[in-house]
Amino acid sequence: MADGNRRSPAAAVFDALGSDYEKAFAASEAHRASLAWLLERLPPGSRVLDVGSGTGRPTAATLAAAGHRVLGVDVSPVMVEIASRQVPEAEFRRGDIRELPLEDGSLDAVCVYFALLQMSRAEQADLVRRLALALRPGGLFALATVPLDVEGFDGVFMGQDVRVTSFAAQAVTALVREAGLTVLSQESVMFVPAHPDATPEPQLFLHGRRGGGEAAPAG
Repeated sequence: MADGNRRSPAAAVFDALGSDYEKAFAASEAHRASLAWLLERLPPGSRVLDVGSGTGRPTAATLAAAGHRVLGVDVSPVMVEIASRQVPEAEFRRGDIRELPLEDGSLDAVCVYFALLQMSRAEQADLVRRLALALRPGGLFALATVPLDVEGFDGVFMGQDVRVTSFAAQAVTALVREAGLTVLSQESVMFVPAHPDATPEPQLFLHGRRGGGEAAPAG
């Protein structure tokens, strides 16, 4: 995403936000419910990849506390430093997930909470396909995004300039299915981050499995 002498746009945003990001989203019941969904289904000691791991809370902290082996990857060195300090029982690595080698069938679960929004649509689709292949058969997939039909939209997020690309909700679901994942459940919510510069945002939490399983109900 960037050469060694320049931070990526996403890294710049989240370096600036630091712990404020965690505080702004700490009250998300939908995020906690998504993690509970995973915990109910993961075998003991599962290998989990947390894409865009941020400060390590709540995702890596919750999963590691339950005994799972968590690797968090984030482009922001500030976030990686905070996460390593806050969740020492997990491993965190600074890097661009688009460039990280992923071994097919090596993971029990992948979490992608709001980590796609500063990638192009082609990059998002390619990454979801790669993450799906990295799951073992029956492996679990949790994704959260802001389901808006926007491409290269320049806006402001918690006081930081951002360029956002996303898909409408039905297109997100289609993207996940086209990657070879069965969609098991999905929930749409409206959330207001606890930050003076934040605005209400729609959120979609989607859960799936590599291979077959009970599909999500229509609607």
